[in-house]
Amino acid sequence: MHLIPPAALQHFEQIPSLRSAPIWLNLPDATPKKFLSLPLGAVKPSGWLYDQLVVQVNGLAGHQHEFYHYVSQTDWVGGDSYYSYLEEAGSYWFNAMVPTAVLVNSSTIKAETRAFLDYVLDHQDSTGWLGPEVNTTKPRYLWGRYPFFFGAIQMVEFDPTLTDRVVAALHKFVSLANTMLHNGEGLEQWANTRWQDFVVTLQWLYDFHPHGREDLLIDTMKMLKHTGDPWESYFPTTAAENHENPFPELTWHGVNMAEGLKALPSTYRFTHNQSDLDAASIGWDLLFKYHGRPSGAFAADEYLAGLEAVRGTELCLVVEAMFSGSYLYQVIGDPKFADRVERMTYNALPATLTGDMWARQYLQQQNQIAAKNMTPNPFPEDGPYSNVFGLEPNYPCCTVNFPQGWPKFVSNAFLTTPDGASLVHVYLGPFQTNTTLANDNKVTVTVNTTYPFSDILVTTIHANKPFTYYVRIPSWVSEGTMSVNGSKASTVAPKNGLHAVQVSSGTTTLILNLPSEITVESRPHNSIAVHRGPLHYAFDIARSQKTLSRNAQQPLAVDLEFNAATAWQYAIDPSTLTFHPGEASSTLPSPIFDFGLPPFTISVMACPIEWDVAGDTFAASPPSNPVCTGPTKNISLSPFGATKLRIGEFPTFEMTKELEVESRVDWG
Repeated sequence: MHLIPPAALQHFEQIPSLRSAPIWLNLPDATPKKFLSLPLGAVKPSGWLYDQLVVQVNGLAGHQHEFYHYVSQTDWVGGDSYYSYLEEAGSYWFNAMVPTAVLVNSSTIKAETRAFLDYVLDHQDSTGWLGPEVNTTKPRYLWGRYPFFFGAIQMVEFDPTLTDRVVAALHKFVSLANTMLHNGEGLEQWANTRWQDFVVTLQWLYDFHPHGREDLLIDTMKMLKHTGDPWESYFPTTAAENHENPFPELTWHGVNMAEGLKALPSTYRFTHNQSDLDAASIGWDLLFKYHGRPSGAFAADEYLAGLEAVRGTELCLVVEAMFSGSYLYQVIGDPKFADRVERMTYNALPATLTGDMWARQYLQQQNQIAAKNMTPNPFPEDGPYSNVFGLEPNYPCCTVNFPQGWPKFVSNAFLTTPDGASLVHVYLGPFQTNTTLANDNKVTVTVNTTYPFSDILVTTIHANKPFTYYVRIPSWVSEGTMSVNGSKASTVAPKNGLHAVQVSSGTTTLILNLPSEITVESRPHNSIAVHRGPLHYAFDIARSQKTLSRNAQQPLAVDLEFNAATAWQYAIDPSTLTFHPGEASSTLPSPIFDFGLPPFTISVMACPIEWDVAGDTFAASPPSNPVCTGPTKNISLSPFGATKLRIGEFPTFEMTKELEVESRVDWG
């Protein structure tokens, strides 16, 4: 087992992270981030993306406070329900639903999150402790507070009238936490891997509300780094699924790894050491090289799980990796982080939720031919119920944590430059942005598009004063063009992934066309994955459905078994891949991520093959040298996020004249 080369890891110091809140302020003595985030509510979804948030609110996420006991009776607000000593259930839910409520303007969920905040702050004890352990004999561990801090910060961003109350409570807690850290208290193996999330909170206080306590804040950051796991050492440089972890066991836990991606960039602002950023970037590349998925995520069914298409990816991992990738982009500015976050969002996230978002998986698979109670199952550390779509298959954490994915993607879609003079459009999709740049330049941006189900984005910008507008051009774009105010379209010329436009005062209209080619990705066993633009394509297996259980309080909350209702054992000829854009439309079906609904498809010639089923209805590895067992046919591939049963990694064959071609298309 080799680690990152020592030359890339020199001079790590014990100092922390950053996540700037409203626009261009930065720690005065620290290296600034490349880009700064806007406050919650400044960026809002529109079009199909707004509808996706509405579907989330109308689904499981928006109703947990009514019936799901880990939320409706959470001990964070005086109830008696929790699922572990980590005390993360209530705080996970709060962190996710604060931005969800704001972005869809849900008065009900706003009231629920406000009541949650008020209760926690009202019950802070005299020592400064916050959380359900107050007035109990429960052990006091730090980690479960960190998601609560993120939610509270977002509430302050959206409603500044809460600032004094929240900031006072956080400072009181920091004083206690500093003492605990110096005494070796409040730590356990989960807190040891997730220290960077507390550092982000501390730097928010340092940036905007230090209250003359800069030295204490910095010392607390240093202590978190000093007592936490050193992430610079933990990225394996080879496939790790069959190796014993030489480090603390939970460092190769998938969700911890996803959160730990923020650790090194969080230390960089104080260390000023390029080696921090180098190690973070190298670690990212190693993680996806040896464990990456065509869906954009990486594999870890509890622990890192390699490249096999049948191994799992946890839903919590997906949303945490999306958030960490956004943070990495803001600190480092490398477009590879933004590209991968966009892939995860438009592929891995919706693939593991039913279209109506009333049921979720614990683990998703690239090749998923059934979602059912499997015995045996392909997940060494997880149970047979892990890929069932339901209320809380395998473990409840993902139920309360997954709703952060879509809203935080939206909130991080636009950034500013450190001087606050320029606006940066990072994630592509339909958005509305309203902010004030430097020199009191009031700017609104409206992006009309059905991207990623269209290549064209029409952006209308209103500005009081001229400024430079940047838009990210993804790495997969080929011969992209832009027209400004009706002028002849010209080829985009991005630098480090960003195309610059000089915007005048008044109204500016941009028409961005971002075509891309079909590409194939090599996967294990001579198989391939298919991509076009941000979307990964898979064979969408028609499914039968069986209800396994139904919640007594909420009949829409069901556990579902899916089984294949059509053949799926195909090899494909990649030379025949053909893109079909469908009919152009300004509207999309709601929900969009379900069987047969996205307008984009890719057709390919395929032939049936022998492909074993291992265990109880999970696919064996793709045959390396398949032999056609019948005539070829034209099958259709769909965006991965819309598939719930699928083949995403295909064996291949080459068409010959001797093979009989059926002219019909098999739509699954």
